[in-house]
Amino acid sequence: MKLPRNRLFVAGTIVIGVVSAGQGRVDMLAQTSHDVTQAMVEQWMTELSNWGRWGDDDQLGALNLITPEKRKQAAALVREGISVSLSHDYLTERAADATSPLVHEMLGLARPGPFVSDRYTIAYHGYAHSHMDALCHMALDGVMYNGFTRVDHVTEDGCGKLAILDVKQGIMTKGVLMDIARLKGVDYLEPGTQIYVEDLEAWERQAGVRVEPGDILLVRAGRWARRAEVGPWATGREAAGLHASVAPWLHERDVAMIGSDYTNDALPSGVDGVTQPIHQLVLVAMGVRIFDNLDLEALAAEAARQNRWEFLLTAAPLAVTGGTGSPLNPIATF
Repeated sequence: MKLPRNRLFVAGTIVIGVVSAGQGRVDMLAQTSHDVTQAMVEQWMTELSNWGRWGDDDQLGALNLITPEKRKQAAALVREGISVSLSHDYLTERAADATSPLVHEMLGLARPGPFVSDRYTIAYHGYAHSHMDALCHMALDGVMYNGFTRVDHVTEDGCGKLAILDVKQGIMTKGVLMDIARLKGVDYLEPGTQIYVEDLEAWERQAGVRVEPGDILLVRAGRWARRAEVGPWATGREAAGLHASVAPWLHERDVAMIGSDYTNDALPSGVDGVTQPIHQLVLVAMGVRIFDNLDLEALAAEAARQNRWEFLLTAAPLAVTGGTGSPLNPIATF
């Protein structure tokens, strides 16, 4: 697969096909039937592409939208000085949703001395552990974001391009929490529930917030609340999450990242032939990184207490050369 560079960007103006931005919204976002086909996803891979937007050699992708001005805007959201973790405690017991639990080994207990140490072993991608995807985590037909190819840039030593080390300086921007379970008046959404553009915009109206360029969008479905009540289930087969028709909206809003307490994609996806269209469209076409399996329960509780759904969001992945992502502990500060 070879997507064209610079197709969408002319003199700094986003152009969708040959229509104006306003008409583009009508054409691209009017998915009232929610019917998305594999052919539409393939078309969106070009129409929503950010390839070449920040240069042919760009590896930051949508994190370019987090400018110094954006960071200062986000810092100004800190009023109470209250911080909340967005990471779930790493699962150490095997379960239906944790087929690769973290292994925690204590070391040197038999040796005398003042110190103890330990070793963590974790395969963090999947449906158990809070983590961040690097842009090299996914390719389509061997091609990653901005045209970098897996055959040229991914080896046994790791990713030579688009690796997690690109984010070594950390992330600091405005986070926006959309509590879709709260919107629906439930403690959690059932697995397989699709979240649509109208849900996101209904939340904006109810909460009095708006997702703006450079923001990180966090969507709560209540996965961990359900797990605490019902127990683990095979999240790889069923998960509440974004429907594929949300992708043009994400592009229009120019989000820097997305994240959720599930896998971000609704499973099943509702698109025959495409298992995770949101992952595919944001990672490969848009250059938008992903937080998976966040724990948004404490954040939702604090946001509801303050009736504030936007906050400073900071995150710093492990500085692993060639890494396809990283476990991490994002922090929201009000």
